[in-house]
Amino acid sequence: MDERDVRLLKAIAELGTGSPERLHEETGIPVSTIHYRLSNLREEGVIENDRYEIDLDELGLGVTVLVEIHADYEGSYEEFSDRLLTVEGVTNVYFTMGETDFIVVARLSSSETVERLIADFEQIDGVDRTDSTFVISAIEERDALQSYSLDTLLEELID
Repeated sequence: MDERDVRLLKAIAELGTGSPERLHEETGIPVSTIHYRLSNLREEGVIENDRYEIDLDELGLGVTVLVEIHADYEGSYEEFSDRLLTVEGVTNVYFTMGETDFIVVARLSSSETVERLIADFEQIDGVDRTDSTFVISAIEERDALQSYSLDTLLEELID
């Protein structure tokens, strides 16, 4: 993987498309090169399917960390969540009830980058403390609809 591959993958994530024309507009990489590189990324397993979902483990972001944020902040929880989302590697922020105010999911390149992640959180005004948990292995990651039977979805979602 080189700089062009990373630029393409970042553009795919931001644009939500694998259209070579749109990727060319975003990155300046020639369309023929984009076709070739997307094909290689599929063969390597980095791009998983026609929806251009990216296998983060294959990409090199295989360390998942769950961070509980205990906070005392001014303003709304949405504003505070936006500050948590500025930390590089953060993919999800959840506002929670109970002793923990927020749960953050981060995808990192190595265990060494966890120290940077936590230091970045500690620089945010309102963060009192953090509790971090390394994910050893993702047993299953699936879309929400996959966790329901069709009958249950029809029963619960149809008016």
